[in-house]
Formats: sequence, C-alpha cells, structure tokens
Amino acid sequence: MRRTTSPSSRSSARRSGTPVRRRPPYRRTTPGPATRRYPDDVSSTPSTPDPAAPSSRHGRAAGPVRPSPGDRIRPKRPAKVQFASTTLLLEAFLVLFATLVAYGLRDVPYSRGPLELPGAASIWVVGGALAVVLVVLSRMVGTPGGYVAGSVVQVPVLGLGLVVPMMFVVGGIFVALWIVSIRLGDRIDRERAEYDAAHPETAPNAG
Repeated sequence: MRRTTSPSSRSSARRSGTPVRRRPPYRRTTPGPATRRYPDDVSSTPSTPDPAAPSSRHGRAAGPVRPSPGDRIRPKRPAKVQFASTTLLLEAFLVLFATLVAYGLRDVPYSRGPLELPGAASIWVVGGALAVVLVVLSRMVGTPGGYVAGSVVQVPVLGLGLVVPMMFVVGGIFVALWIVSIRLGDRIDRERAEYDAAHPETAPNAG
C-alpha cells in the first residue's frame, strides 16, 4: 500500500528543520528475458563423449562393424534364391488349399472344372504330390537346373484350374510372381555385386 504525506506534516517538518523524505515516483518496468541459473560446479565447456562405443545387449559394439583384414566373411544368400524359394513355398500352400477345395466340392457338379478326378484318393494323391514337389524344389533353386525345374512345375500349378476353375486366376498370379522373382532377384544380385566390387573394404558379400 502506498503511503501519502499530508500537507500539515510537511509544514511541521520544514519548521523543525527535519528533511522531508520523498518517495521516488513509481516506475513501471517491463519484464525482461528470463535468466537461467546454473549450479556453480557446472563447467561452461562442453563435455566430451565417452570414446568407448556403447555395447548392445549381445555384448557387441553398436553400429556397423567393418571387416578386419584376415576375417572370414560369410556371404549372404542371393536375393534371386530367396525370392524363388519363397514363391515356391507359397505355391505349395496354394496347392494344398486347392486340393481341399477340390475334395470338398467333388460331389457338386456345377463347381467342378472340365477335368474330373475319379475319386477322393486321386485328388489327395495329385495335390499332395504336387505340393511335395514344390517344397523340394524350393530347397533346390540354388543348384544347377533348379530354376528350370521351378519354371516347369508352374505348368501343373496352372493346370489345376482344370479341376478347380479358380486356380486359373490364382495360379496365374503366382506364375507371374515366379517370373518377377527371377527377374527382380537377378537384378538385385547384379547391383549388389557391382557395389561390392566398387567398395571392397566394406563388402559384406565378398567370399
């Protein structure tokens, strides 16, 4: 609360010779930028990071690890082999599902294709044998003749449409996936080999 001095008190103070204490006028200040205070023990120089690299949960240093001279580098599996093997495995599951459909609709005349198998046993024999062949070929695509055998087996996969007409559509999609996997995997392997040849010191696929 602001105190005021009356005129009578001022006149009496002048008579007695006592100096009158005047309060300075009120000044309105604008708030300036807030200043941050730090403890005295904090140094102004930036702290240097720990030269030791942090280790991961597996006990190895985090970040990319470059091969040292004399290390035996394990080559990666080619992308073409991975794509082709995955496509053949998916086709094996597709054939199993198509076999189940053919077995469930064997007594429905309008749902069958132009080729009618003689009985339930023949349906399972044909479908199971084709699925086993696809699984075996998925492990042989990296061997000589593996891609040729994988391309030949696409014919019976598409031919299942004679028993289950929907396989003409679904089987055709997987045949297209097989062609794309071969071409795309071949291109990725070629580009990877070119990069490794240009950067031999960091080549992860060098033998």
